[in-house]
Parts: sequence; C-alpha cells; structure tokens
Amino acid sequence: MQMITAFFGLIEDLTWGWALIPILVVFGVFITVMSGFVQIEYFGRMFRVLSGKNQTGDPNAISAREALLVSVGGRVGGGNIAGVAVAITLGGPGAVFWMWAIAVVGMATSLVECTLAQLYKRSNGDGTYRGGPADYIIYGLGVKYRWLAVLYAICLLLSFAFGFNAFQGNTFAGAANESLGIDRMWTGIGLAIITGFIVYGGIRRIAKAADVIIPVMAVIYIGLALIVIILNITDLPRVFVSIFANAFGFEEVVSGGVGAALAQGLRRGLFSNEAGLGSAPNVAATADVRHPISQGITQSLSVFIDTIIVCSCTAFIILLSPVYQPGMEIDGIVLTQQSLASQVGDWAQYFLTFAILLFAFSSIIYNYYLGETAVRVMTSQPAALHILRWAVVAVVFLGSTAPGATAVFFFSDPLMGVLAVVNLMAIMMLFPTCLRVLDDFRVQLKEGVLRPVFKPKAFPDLNLDENAWPHAKLVEQEFSASMRPAPSTT
Repeated sequence: MQMITAFFGLIEDLTWGWALIPILVVFGVFITVMSGFVQIEYFGRMFRVLSGKNQTGDPNAISAREALLVSVGGRVGGGNIAGVAVAITLGGPGAVFWMWAIAVVGMATSLVECTLAQLYKRSNGDGTYRGGPADYIIYGLGVKYRWLAVLYAICLLLSFAFGFNAFQGNTFAGAANESLGIDRMWTGIGLAIITGFIVYGGIRRIAKAADVIIPVMAVIYIGLALIVIILNITDLPRVFVSIFANAFGFEEVVSGGVGAALAQGLRRGLFSNEAGLGSAPNVAATADVRHPISQGITQSLSVFIDTIIVCSCTAFIILLSPVYQPGMEIDGIVLTQQSLASQVGDWAQYFLTFAILLFAFSSIIYNYYLGETAVRVMTSQPAALHILRWAVVAVVFLGSTAPGATAVFFFSDPLMGVLAVVNLMAIMMLFPTCLRVLDDFRVQLKEGVLRPVFKPKAFPDLNLDENAWPHAKLVEQEFSASMRPAPSTT
C-alpha cells in the first residue's frame, strides 16, 4: 500500500507540484494573445445565453443554457467557499487578485477546449449529442491516439465519478452534522436516493435539475454576499487597496509576500474553475447550438461566474469581516462561516449548510456525467452504465457516512493532473483547427449574420459528424429553395 501511495504521490508532484500550473498559465496567455483576446471580444455576447432565447426548439435537445448551468454546477463547489478562505489565509488578500487574473486567462482556455468538444461531437440519433476530450483526441488527432483517449477516460472516471463524489458527500454530511446535528447515516441515505433518481434520468434529467438548482444556488449566495458588501460599503475601498497592494508586494501580510499570494491565487483559481483540465468540455459537447464557437463563448461565461463572481463573493465576505486576521490559522470553511455569522448573525451557519448541499449535489451530478462519458469511451455495453450508476450512488453514501473512507480516494488529485496533461497536449495540437473555426465565426458576423451557423462541409479535411449539425442542413435547404425558379403563371 505504501508503494501505491508513493507512486501516486510522485504523479502528483510531477503534475501539480512541478509543471502543470505554469503550463496552464503560459498556455492560457498564449491562447489569449493568438486568438486576439477572444474572451474580451465576445464578453458581451456571453450573457445572451442566460435569456434562454437561443433554445433551438427541439424538446429533446440540451440547450446552451442547460449545458452552461450543468458545467457551472460542476465548477462551483466547496472550493468556492472553503478553498478561497484557504487561499486568503495562506496567501493574503493578494491571492484574490491572482484568482481574478487566472480566471480571465482561463476563459480563453475554456473557450478553446469547449469549442473543440462541440466541433468533434457525435450525434446519439435522438436529438442529443456526446463528446469531449476523448472524442477530439480520437477524431481530431486520429485513431492512433485512441490509447491516449482511453487513458484520459480512465483518469476522468476514477478522479471525478468516484474520488470527488466521495469528497462531495463527505463535505455535505460533515456540514449537516456540525450545524444541524443530523447523523451522517441519514444524510448519506438521503443524498444517495436523490443521486440515484437524477443519474437514472440521464443527461436530460441532469440538465433539467441543473436548470433549477444552479440559479437558486447562485442567486441566494450572491445575494447574501451583496448584503455583506452593502453593510460595509464604506470599507470596500480599503479591501480593494489591500488586494492590489498585497498582490504586487506593496503590502506584505503573510510570510512569502507576493510569491505566496501568486501561488495560492493561481492554484485555487485553477482548481476552482477547472479551465484546461478537460472536464467541462464533456458537458459542453451535449449542447445543441448553431456554431461550435457559440458554446465555447458560453463556457467562458461559466469560468467568469465561478471565479470572478462566486469566489469573489466569498473573498469579500471574509475580507470585510472582523474575523479575518493576517497570518491566522483556521480551517477554511470555519473562517467563511464565522465571517458570515459576524455580519448577518448565527443563522448564517445554517445557510452555509444549505449552500454546501446545493454546491455538493450539483457537483455530484456533474461528476457522474463525466463518469458516464468516460465509460462510453471504453465500452458500448449498456450494463456498464448501470454498474456505474450503482457504484456512484454507493460512493456518495460511503463518503457521507464514513469520513475516513475518503482517504481511499487519495489518487483523485494525481489522476486529475494526468488527465489535465493529456487534455493540454490535445488542445495544443488542435489549436490551429480551433482558430480556423473561430475565423469562420468572425467572417459570418462581419457579413451581417446575427447567429452564425457552422457548416461541416466547409471543413472537408476534418473528421466531423454532419448529423450533429442539423442547422447547417436547414440553411442549405432554405438556400436551395430560394434558388429555385418561380413557378410559371402561364
């Protein structure tokens, strides 16, 4: 067992410890520059998806907004409450600035990986679609790289569907036990039952659940943060000055100074928004959209929501409270709870329990779908999905009822590092293809097309599924009809 633990420890050191974060940052900056700052160019366009007007009309299809909310539910989790607190504790207020910086860069990375997932997606034949890094490796790089796709799928399954779901169950059960006194057994049973109901409904039920849960989760948490900000509005300029001064070394509040702020901000930001890690593209591929770039833009918004909005809410709750003191040693979730309670009252601990429930549950259903995508890469046997669903329900129950059981999933972070490396290799090689698709989108906008439509036939050298782009067929039919001669009246 010690050899296995040491092996995965080495993998974690070689990925997260040594190279992965710098690579994610450098590649994100490279994408931003080479794409012409695409995340800034289409920033206003991102918010169109929230209106729901972009629904294609197919009742079976997953809309762009539904796919967005599923991915937001996966990105937003315990890291947005506890992780931000840890970053501030270890890195000082300046860590918040570097979280913002990596989010802006990550928006471009997310746009590229999610655009590629859309580009190479496959139709299921029933109005739904599937795709992700495994598919753009197989169909974009070629079948000779299938082994790389399988490696990615294995890491995705073990880290997200099993490891992180056990941690999510454990997080919620612990919060419910501490604040409400509910026994872990009952929490585990309830969470397992709800999880089973959702996952047996497939991606449609997952999307419908997310369409309800995520807006409620976001509105309530953001609303409470706004109350804290309004109550301390006169102190807000001081907080901003502290964030920027600490970020650039003009003010040192923790040992390590700028280095600590930079390291903690980048690490927590990347862990939170997952840009470049290859998880969100699996959900992005399910959306029925007119152009791959459209969903890429939408997924950039999910990074913005996760880090710039939700993480900032936690940061301001902490930095505006009298609880936080530079250099203090305190558990992340406890710091957030105490900071919120000091502003609005002791009832805040119950609210945070509710928030953690929504965060944990949205992450569980998101993580399950990633596992389902991974299984489909490895086998087409229907029985495999049933085994996965029962296994995920069991893991959620186990993680909830036995706190020590989560130690079994020590391999989750190292394997997430491996799948991130695989995904980065793939998008680096396919980035020129993404730029071609981006140019197509820009050309159509310049020609006055309000909602650009992707035409697979314009890219004959790519291995694409034309059935995954029904809007292109409709445009071709309309064009053919307009070119027919008018019927003779004689």
